Amino acid sequence: MSEPAIRARGLEKRFGPAFALRDLDLDVAAGSSLAVLGPNGSGKTTLLRLIAGLMRPSGGSLQVSGHGAGDRRTRARVGLVGHATGLYAGLTARENLIFAARLHRVNDAHTRVRQLLSESGLESVADRPVQAFSHGMARRLSIARALVHDPDVLLLDEPFTGLDRRASDNLTTRLTALRESGHTLVLVTHDPGRAADVGTCALVLGHGHVARHFERLPADRLELERAGVVAGDLT
Repeated sequence: MSEPAIRARGLEKRFGPAFALRDLDLDVAAGSSLAVLGPNGSGKTTLLRLIAGLMRPSGGSLQVSGHGAGDRRTRARVGLVGHATGLYAGLTARENLIFAARLHRVNDAHTRVRQLLSESGLESVADRPVQAFSHGMARRLSIARALVHDPDVLLLDEPFTGLDRRASDNLTTRLTALRESGHTLVLVTHDPGRAADVGTCALVLGHGHVARHFERLPADRLELERAGVVAGDLT
């Protein structure tokens, strides 16, 4: 059996005396898509930031691609799409991607950027300032930027927020294609429907605890919704 893309054992994160995550065990297989659900304050974004190496665990262990989270080799294999796009509004789509590619020291940055613009369906607006983009276009560009260094693992924090139905469906198609091309996805979302569309497995958190862990998504989406209700009742 191949080594999991992400492995956590007894993972904990404290802020002062309060636990944001506690005693979390998790294996995420390479090439799979983990949907992380739960109410506000359940630890979803904290888990994402730990995997990205933006925080250090307070206890337990966390490995990404066989290395400790936060290790420079690990950060080079992870792409993060935050709740906010973080794009430079005054720059064009192309300039945002070129800037990110140079930060990551991508070889032949211009070729890589052309490829990402094509895959994202943004070629026709590549030289338009991002401030003129719709929310859906900006979301697609933020994902392209996270992929500029070809990471193994892509982390997404509520990527469907603010998107209309058409943009959400387009994003679902894009994320499914990324998973099928071999990327490992971790998707934080409040939406059980989108979790079922994109995910191959799911983790439901409640107040930093694991309420349910679905190694395979249930055929009945209502089971995910019920698990979310249970998570909201955890103390």
